[in-house]
Amino acid sequence: MRPIRPARSLAMVVLASLALTACGSDYPLGDAQREAAENSNSTLSGVLSGAGSSAQGPAMDAWIAGFGTLHPKVQLQYSPDGSGAGRSALLAGAVDFAGSDAYLQEEEMAAAREVCGPEGALDIPAYISPIAVAFNLPGFESLNLDAATIAAIFRGSIETWDDPAIAALNPGVALPSTRVTPVSRADDSGTTENFTEYLHEVAPDAWPDAPSGTWPGGLEGENAQGNSGVVSTVTRTEGAVTYADDSVIDESMGTANLLVGEEFVPISAEAASTAVEQSTRVPGRSEHDIALHLDRKTTEPGAYPLVLVSYQIYCSSYDDAALVERVKAFGEYVVSEAGQAASADAAKSAPIPPALAEDTLAAVKSITVRD
Repeated sequence: MRPIRPARSLAMVVLASLALTACGSDYPLGDAQREAAENSNSTLSGVLSGAGSSAQGPAMDAWIAGFGTLHPKVQLQYSPDGSGAGRSALLAGAVDFAGSDAYLQEEEMAAAREVCGPEGALDIPAYISPIAVAFNLPGFESLNLDAATIAAIFRGSIETWDDPAIAALNPGVALPSTRVTPVSRADDSGTTENFTEYLHEVAPDAWPDAPSGTWPGGLEGENAQGNSGVVSTVTRTEGAVTYADDSVIDESMGTANLLVGEEFVPISAEAASTAVEQSTRVPGRSEHDIALHLDRKTTEPGAYPLVLVSYQIYCSSYDDAALVERVKAFGEYVVSEAGQAASADAAKSAPIPPALAEDTLAAVKSITVRD
């Protein structure tokens, strides 16, 4: 269970960041948005602010652009500070919604009721993406790895790329003796939580640490801020390896094929969507809270279970009717076919499975004005 962190100072940082984003123009997307505003019939206006997941960053850019053409008088702001920061900002009342690669935990749900009213907040899946185990090993586009070997790499017990454990999974491949440098996230990260959950559930002996958004202390290697930070570190460090949202992986990097059942499955949006189809709802939540339990140990053919479901977390009710209109309009756009297509084009995301898409739309529509 993640502890709730002091949020007041963080909230001020987020507010300052969003203020800077908004400065200088009613049309931050430029002339295209200005022209759309002049020709739009939309009556929506005002500010809608969010913060959180950096994994959602590329998709969010596409959503902001698409939503901006539909409702050009709405100033939509998003600060990609990391999932933990986004949840803390929402729970501090600093933003209208959070992007998070992990759903709210029980103690956070309790805090949400203080900010969002007695019904608390809603976790609504918005973005599905595989998490790549990506490395800088010139000449190698992919390697076969299983969860136990990945755990050993990130715990520092595998020190070179020609280690017997890696060689056994890649017979006939001439592996280099390059030193392995694991690179982890420095910030509280939903990507880290998904990655460590996969390792803990699939290879608990090799990764005994409980899943957490904070990287375990005492492990060797480097760390960096955000998905873009770890990728940047790996691209300039031969032999380095990290975990990151597939949308930000540099084309010069190699990626791991994961052992699922008896086959090695390469990373892809389709394989991620197949894995999400095996998920179940987390019990004990409200009807419209769609927190998902992913089956990391699935043996479904073609599934890639190292996947993140990134949520947009909204209050179940707001005390401003105009804000509710903006929230619902944006939330409905994100989970629509158009919104999901924009995300796929910009960020290589996987489509939300049809049955889940119906549930997400119903969840957004359930948001109300607080009495």
